[in-house]
Amino acid sequence: MAILNIKNLSVNYGPVTAVKGVDLSVEKGKIIALLGSNGAGKSSTVNAISGLVDHHAEQMTFKGTDILNLKTELRSKKGLTLIPEGRRVFPSLTVQENLLLGGYLLKSNKTELNSQLEQMYTLFPILWERKAQLAATLSGGQQQQLAIARALMSKPEIMMFDEPSLGLAPQIVETIFDLLLKLKGDGNTLLVVEQNVGMVLDIADYVYVMANGKIRAKGTVSELEETKAIKKAYMGGE
Repeated sequence: MAILNIKNLSVNYGPVTAVKGVDLSVEKGKIIALLGSNGAGKSSTVNAISGLVDHHAEQMTFKGTDILNLKTELRSKKGLTLIPEGRRVFPSLTVQENLLLGGYLLKSNKTELNSQLEQMYTLFPILWERKAQLAATLSGGQQQQLAIARALMSKPEIMMFDEPSLGLAPQIVETIFDLLLKLKGDGNTLLVVEQNVGMVLDIADYVYVMANGKIRAKGTVSELEETKAIKKAYMGGE
């Protein structure tokens, strides 16, 4: 069952159109991949879903409710969370302070907040070991784990990842993608923007391929490989 439905989404930056007429849906409990080369419109799409950039759409519903005119914080409260490109943890705060900021929606329920915090430390043991350490002193892979854990603190219903493998060593990338699979196994829904085609195709249930701001192809991994749609999009084909 699709819990996020988008019809005819567009994003403009002044005279430049970054996203043109995108239709997209996200099914509960699945990993949906959004692929494409640099400048394809992938980040603009997830930023629009989060409400971070101005956008227009014929329809944008989450769990059957119209969210098109909601501000970013209200979309977050409804369960839409973005882990942005470059991780963007708060470098001058400790690991635990970062996590507590991620759980601000639970601040009125200390028991639930503490329970969620303990779950994050169980899921990410390295964060427990370094909970008093400043985020700026963590490695890139550890910061990515912190960014994911911080997002999970708010108990989101859809987690959107913008280039989760960016700037990470190959071994760490494998760890992060194993974690994405574990998140799915725990019942989470993921929308993953990624240029590392091989890695994301190994975990995706359904794929959208973008080029020049438009969806050029969509389907399961096997369907797209048969039509060579992914290769065409990365080489600039229609």
